[in-house]
Amino acid sequence: MTQNLLEKLWQQHQFKPNANQAEAIHHIEGPLYLPAGPGSGKTRVLLWRTVNLIVCHNVAPNEIFLSTFTEKAARQLREGLRALLGSASNYTGVQYDLGAMYVGTVHSLCQRIPTDRRMLLGRQRGKAPVLMDALSQYFYLSKHHYWQGLLQQAQFGDDFLAAYERINSYFENRRSRQSRHQAVQNCISLFNRLSEECFEPDTSHIAQIDETLHGLLKMYAAYVQLLKTDSNISLADFSLIQQEALRLITQSPQAGKVFKHIIIDEYQDTNTVQERIFFGLAQGHKNLCVVGDDDQALYRFRGATVENFVQFPPRCQQQLGITPHKIPLSRNYRSRYQIVNFYSRFMEQMDWQDEQVRHQTYRVNKNIEAARQDFNVSVLVNTNTKPEDACSEIARFVRRLLDEGVVEDPNQIAFLFPSLKSKAVERMIRALENESLQVYAPRASTFLEVPEASAMFGLMMQVFGRQPVEGHGNDADNFNAWQEQAETIAQNLMQADANLANYVKDCRKEIEQAIKDYQALKTVTDNHQWPLESAYKPEQMRAKLSAARGLSSSAQTYLDSSNVNKAIENKIKFGKGPTLGYILTTATSLDWHILDLFYRLCGFEHFINMFDTAEDGSDEGPICNLSLISQYLARFNDEFNNLITAPALADKAFQRTFFISFLYSLFRLGESEYEDANDPFPRGRIPFLTIHQSKGLEFPVVVLGSLDKRNTDAQPVEKMVRQLLPRTSNEPLDKVGKFDAMRQFYVALSRAQQLLVVTRFTGQGQQTFAPFKSLLEDLPKLSTVDLSQVPKTKLHQDKMPETYSYTGDYLFYQKCARQYMIFRKFGFASSTTQTMTFGNLVHRTIEDLHQYLIAQRQNAQDTALA
Repeated sequence: MTQNLLEKLWQQHQFKPNANQAEAIHHIEGPLYLPAGPGSGKTRVLLWRTVNLIVCHNVAPNEIFLSTFTEKAARQLREGLRALLGSASNYTGVQYDLGAMYVGTVHSLCQRIPTDRRMLLGRQRGKAPVLMDALSQYFYLSKHHYWQGLLQQAQFGDDFLAAYERINSYFENRRSRQSRHQAVQNCISLFNRLSEECFEPDTSHIAQIDETLHGLLKMYAAYVQLLKTDSNISLADFSLIQQEALRLITQSPQAGKVFKHIIIDEYQDTNTVQERIFFGLAQGHKNLCVVGDDDQALYRFRGATVENFVQFPPRCQQQLGITPHKIPLSRNYRSRYQIVNFYSRFMEQMDWQDEQVRHQTYRVNKNIEAARQDFNVSVLVNTNTKPEDACSEIARFVRRLLDEGVVEDPNQIAFLFPSLKSKAVERMIRALENESLQVYAPRASTFLEVPEASAMFGLMMQVFGRQPVEGHGNDADNFNAWQEQAETIAQNLMQADANLANYVKDCRKEIEQAIKDYQALKTVTDNHQWPLESAYKPEQMRAKLSAARGLSSSAQTYLDSSNVNKAIENKIKFGKGPTLGYILTTATSLDWHILDLFYRLCGFEHFINMFDTAEDGSDEGPICNLSLISQYLARFNDEFNNLITAPALADKAFQRTFFISFLYSLFRLGESEYEDANDPFPRGRIPFLTIHQSKGLEFPVVVLGSLDKRNTDAQPVEKMVRQLLPRTSNEPLDKVGKFDAMRQFYVALSRAQQLLVVTRFTGQGQQTFAPFKSLLEDLPKLSTVDLSQVPKTKLHQDKMPETYSYTGDYLFYQKCARQYMIFRKFGFASSTTQTMTFGNLVHRTIEDLHQYLIAQRQNAQDTALA
């Protein structure tokens, strides 16, 4: 019966699994090892395996732990499960509730573990640390008093510039050696790696450690302690939240029995602490399923340990006492035959043999085979010539692809690079623009330098005034030059749009008036000798403040408001009355914050045109950039006080915070920190991506824009960790960089569906990664290919089914289609905030009582059995 039901669902959803896929889906007992090549359908296998467990074997959704690496992959799994289980309900009549199921990224699931009552003694309420993402961690550590405190722990001396140089030199940074920003980034990379390796800060047991590393370890110990004690609520970064989850799992006797099945996607990207978490959760039922591809392991720089996947069978035997069942998923459904053959031959150019252990390699052999037996030309190379001519040839070929209908839209052609900060990228963009082809490459330069960001922040400079960075150096000079350029762009926009110019003037007047109001109120407090830190006494102070000379009507309205005064009186009754300084600040604050200003500026013609082109589908690039800007501004409101106060405006504190502490940091960090859940590449533009960005994606045509990979040394953090935690199972340090370079290019090559274009150049300074050289000689040239033999690819929506809600989607769309496009499709940040209601508090109280009764009943049952 259950077999027939599953097959009916497969037929309904047009899924025809091959033998290995079907075996993996039906495997339900014991650990499972799934080495999966690119395009092998592993996401669908995980989905159908989970559906099989829930629908056909009565495993409750909250007894499954399903984890993946990115938010995009997690969204695909959630939406796919909802759709497939919805179809199953039509046959079974059972409604499957995924609300309590653990499905998401490792970090998000680790954040849930400290509050999961099933893992806590007496099912008491747990308390999770507040999670800081990478950007929050940077801002936290960059704060002056925190950073100075850590440096003092390191005992690097009183000369901070010398301390920065010492740190940066140790991390082998040749540029910006006296940069505090660089020193903070270097320390974060080490701190995160130490946390992921479960390293104990105590260094007394480590012999022969040099003074600089010893100092850095002291900084790490102080940092960990600081997060625990800095405020009433403990903080944790992405790495430490995993440590907290592991601590609870290790201490809880029932943690290994909570989940009947643990299913981990992208296992090659896991780290040491994650491996321990997964084995800990699987101790009870032994059902640990891992799927991954060691050839696509790209995240060593974030602490990932590819050996976790390569050595999973013996480690599983050691930890769970069972050798896992191995089912390779090696049939590629994505790429044409020659593409699969090319990247398979590429990986064979490297010697993966373990020199210490006979017949053992550092790579899992998957024997990838192409499901598409199309032997026509699908891998091409340009003429081996100087870079400018080669880029022009490639751009003309891209124009041919569009003109001859091989693809319908430029966003079906992806250009991939090891890094987007290179002259090769700049040359290629110019060549494409010469063919009237637009590019979407927000990371090709500093994100703030894209036209939409320059225009928006230039207008904000017109409102608040430009705040240049003092001092010299490449970063400071470039940022100041960008500010000047952005301000010029804003001035040109204001000249072209009188309404915009008038609005900016009104904003300036509002700021000027707020400052005058504060000064007027401050004059009153000075005349009466009322200290700002003293308690506010309404009966004594309100009338005199309200009568301040030159005070605006808005400030008077605030001071005389009956609602405001009732709230103040209530706070005074409970001994929590505000200070006089607080009253002056709130009375003279602006009634809008920085994200509000963003949306008001979007209402003018220059930006309205961007929304129009996105709505008609002709060009979605500008609106994607505007969406990122909105998310950054929302982040500013989260990280810093979103209230814009008159004192902060008067002494330029707000301007320094926004333009230097925030925007200058973004400028120096260089890349956007956000991943769109839908990962859309705007129509009408050719996407330029780093190879890391392209992981998990596929495109009809891929152009590998550079074969240059000069530095294949191990990263400095990897060398440091090897000193502290020597292991015999690690890949050799002298081969790590070469192995990782191979994996990086392998990911790029395997993204292509119909055509793969490999680029090469001649001339001084041009280099080709050695393993490519012998493979390029026999490839056909761009000029020789008959495009009529290339399968044509139409635009299609995401293959994963999506679910929609009546209120959140249908009614929202019906109310305003443009708002739906802005907030749902492109992910603009909302300028409104949500607050916890009384109903939530009541629900939590009832839930506490409910869980207490469950715990009492379980204790009674245990006593009876005893």
